[in-house]
Amino acid sequence: MRLLTATTQDQGNREGDFTYAVEGELVLLEEVCATDRRDPDGGCGCGRAFAGMSSHRATTTAVVRELDLTYDDVELAVSGYYRAGGAGPEVIGVEEFAVLVNDQAHEVIRFAQAFPVDTVLGRRPDSVFPRSVPASR
Repeated sequence: MRLLTATTQDQGNREGDFTYAVEGELVLLEEVCATDRRDPDGGCGCGRAFAGMSSHRATTTAVVRELDLTYDDVELAVSGYYRAGGAGPEVIGVEEFAVLVNDQAHEVIRFAQAFPVDTVLGRRPDSVFPRSVPASR
Protein backbone atom coordinates (compact mmCIF):
# COMPACT_ATOMS: atom_id res chain seq x y z
CA MET A 1 0.00 0.00 0.00
CA ARG A 2 1.22 3.52 -0.77
CA LEU A 3 1.76 5.56 2.40
CA LEU A 4 3.37 8.82 3.45
CA THR A 5 6.66 8.62 5.32
CA ALA A 6 9.06 11.20 6.71
CA THR A 7 12.01 12.08 4.51
CA THR A 8 14.95 14.43 4.38
CA GLN A 9 14.76 14.54 0.57
CA ASP A 10 14.33 18.12 -0.69
CA GLN A 11 14.82 19.47 2.84
CA GLY A 12 16.14 23.02 2.85
CA ASN A 13 14.99 23.77 -0.68
CA ARG A 14 12.29 26.10 0.66
CA GLU A 15 12.45 28.80 3.27
CA GLY A 16 10.94 27.52 6.52
CA ASP A 17 11.82 23.85 5.93
CA PHE A 18 12.53 21.73 8.98
CA THR A 19 12.86 18.06 9.79
CA TYR A 20 12.81 16.55 13.24
CA ALA A 21 10.93 13.35 12.36
CA VAL A 22 12.72 10.05 11.85
CA GLU A 23 13.52 9.17 8.24
CA GLY A 24 11.04 6.55 6.99
CA GLU A 25 8.49 6.73 9.80
CA LEU A 26 4.81 6.96 8.90
CA VAL A 27 3.39 10.47 8.99
CA LEU A 28 -0.05 12.03 9.14
CA LEU A 29 -1.54 15.50 8.86
CA GLU A 30 -2.33 16.84 12.31
CA GLU A 31 -4.84 19.58 13.06
CA VAL A 32 -3.57 23.09 12.24
CA CYS A 33 -3.54 25.90 14.81
CA ALA A 34 -5.33 29.21 14.17
CA THR A 35 -2.07 31.08 13.64
CA ASP A 36 -0.86 28.73 10.90
CA ARG A 37 -4.32 28.58 9.36
CA ARG A 38 -3.95 32.32 8.70
CA ASP A 39 -0.30 32.01 7.58
CA PRO A 40 1.22 28.53 7.13
CA ASP A 41 4.65 30.05 6.56
CA GLY A 42 4.68 31.72 9.97
CA GLY A 43 3.62 30.69 13.42
CA CYS A 44 4.55 27.30 14.73
CA GLY A 45 4.93 25.47 11.42
CA CYS A 46 2.09 22.97 11.91
CA GLY A 47 0.34 24.27 8.79
CA ARG A 48 3.20 23.10 6.57
CA ALA A 49 4.33 19.98 8.47
CA PHE A 50 3.61 16.29 8.64
CA ALA A 51 3.60 14.63 12.07
CA GLY A 52 5.78 11.56 12.63
CA MET A 53 3.63 8.80 14.11
CA SER A 54 6.48 7.19 16.06
CA SER A 55 8.68 10.12 17.07
CA HIS A 56 5.88 12.70 17.51
CA ARG A 57 8.17 15.11 15.70
CA ALA A 58 7.46 17.09 12.55
CA THR A 59 8.89 17.46 9.05
CA THR A 60 7.99 19.65 6.11
CA THR A 61 8.71 16.85 3.63
CA ALA A 62 7.15 13.43 3.20
CA VAL A 63 7.67 10.87 0.47
CA VAL A 64 5.23 8.35 -0.97
CA ARG A 65 6.50 4.82 -0.41
CA GLU A 66 5.05 1.42 -1.23
CA LEU A 67 4.97 -0.46 2.07
CA ASP A 68 3.87 -3.97 2.96
CA LEU A 69 1.21 -2.76 5.39
CA THR A 70 -2.54 -3.30 5.59
CA TYR A 71 -5.30 -0.87 6.48
CA ASP A 72 -5.41 -2.48 9.93
CA ASP A 73 -1.67 -1.79 10.34
CA VAL A 74 -2.22 1.87 9.48
CA GLU A 75 -5.12 2.13 11.94
CA LEU A 76 -2.95 0.56 14.64
CA ALA A 77 -0.16 3.10 13.97
CA VAL A 78 -2.61 6.01 14.06
CA SER A 79 -4.21 4.68 17.26
CA GLY A 80 -0.78 4.33 18.89
CA TYR A 81 0.14 7.85 17.86
CA TYR A 82 -2.90 9.40 19.54
CA ARG A 83 -2.72 7.16 22.61
CA ALA A 84 0.95 8.00 23.16
CA GLY A 85 0.14 11.69 22.73
CA GLY A 86 -2.48 11.58 25.47
CA ALA A 87 -5.58 11.60 23.26
CA GLY A 88 -6.72 8.02 23.78
CA PRO A 89 -10.30 6.80 24.14
CA GLU A 90 -10.23 7.28 27.90
CA VAL A 91 -9.59 10.99 27.32
CA ILE A 92 -11.70 11.90 24.28
CA GLY A 93 -14.27 9.10 24.45
CA VAL A 94 -14.47 5.70 22.81
CA GLU A 95 -16.66 6.72 19.88
CA GLU A 96 -14.76 9.95 19.23
CA PHE A 97 -11.47 8.08 19.31
CA ALA A 98 -12.71 5.46 16.84
CA VAL A 99 -13.87 8.19 14.44
CA LEU A 100 -10.57 10.10 14.78
CA VAL A 101 -8.46 7.00 14.08
CA ASN A 102 -10.61 5.93 11.15
CA ASP A 103 -10.64 9.43 9.62
CA GLN A 104 -6.88 9.89 9.98
CA ALA A 105 -6.09 6.44 8.57
CA HIS A 106 -8.29 7.10 5.54
CA GLU A 107 -6.81 10.58 5.04
CA VAL A 108 -3.17 9.49 5.05
CA ILE A 109 -3.96 6.63 2.65
CA ARG A 110 -6.00 8.91 0.37
CA PHE A 111 -3.22 11.50 0.10
CA ALA A 112 -0.62 8.82 -0.67
CA GLN A 113 -2.73 7.21 -3.41
CA ALA A 114 -2.89 10.49 -5.31
CA PHE A 115 0.84 10.49 -6.16
CA PRO A 116 3.38 8.09 -7.66
CA VAL A 117 5.81 6.24 -5.40
CA ASP A 118 8.92 8.34 -4.58
CA THR A 119 7.10 11.68 -4.96
CA VAL A 120 8.28 14.12 -2.30
CA LEU A 121 5.37 16.09 -0.88
CA GLY A 122 4.89 19.33 0.98
CA ARG A 123 1.86 20.46 2.94
CA ARG A 124 -0.43 23.41 3.32
CA PRO A 125 -3.15 23.32 6.01
CA ASP A 126 -5.64 20.98 4.31
CA SER A 127 -3.74 19.74 1.28
CA VAL A 128 -0.52 18.17 0.09
CA PHE A 129 1.39 19.01 -3.07
CA PRO A 130 4.33 17.54 -4.96
CA ARG A 131 7.69 19.15 -4.27
CA SER A 132 9.49 16.75 -6.60
CA VAL A 133 8.24 13.99 -8.84
CA PRO A 134 10.31 10.88 -9.59
CA ALA A 135 11.79 10.46 -13.04
CA SER A 136 9.93 8.04 -15.28
CA ARG A 137 11.00 4.48 -14.75
